Amino acid sequence: MANHETIFDQLKKQIPVDEEEPLILNRDSSVGLVIVDVVNGFCTIGSGNMAPTKHNEQISKMVEESAKLAREFCDRKWPVLAFIDSHHPDIPERPYPPHCIIGTEESELVPALKWLESEDCATLRRKDCINGFVGSMESDGSNVFVDWVKEKQIKVVSFSFDKMLSFDVEQVYCF
Repeated sequence: MANHETIFDQLKKQIPVDEEEPLILNRDSSVGLVIVDVVNGFCTIGSGNMAPTKHNEQISKMVEESAKLAREFCDRKWPVLAFIDSHHPDIPERPYPPHCIIGTEESELVPALKWLESEDCATLRRKDCINGFVGSMESDGSNVFVDWVKEKQIKVVSFSFDKMLSFDVEQVYCF
């Protein structure tokens, strides 16, 4: 990827984007849900260096909404991809303190989403960097996220994290 090229530019090369079309989501849409880092190490009280130390309404609401969305998508047999922050203990992710170390509870989905591990419509992707697209790159040049979108023939991707973002293969929205 060239220095002047953004991650979104790289993504647009892999998945064509027409920014002029409006977002229309209905039962017939080829839609997928991406859940980003809704793991204990970021969302469960006292579960690590990056976890909340006390109740946080914004985090609680985000977890609740992510679980509702995931259940709705799975009930409709729509694909779900969950990015799971997972780091090796000896490879720091600067500037952050050690967090979501592989093999610890920190790097596991929150209890409200743990059921995704046994869902046929769900794909779980452990990543060791802040960016899910970059964390999906494989040594052979393929990209797990791009392959997921293409394999599932997804036209609309909704992201669930601290804000909801819908990435229509035609347009980007944040609401």
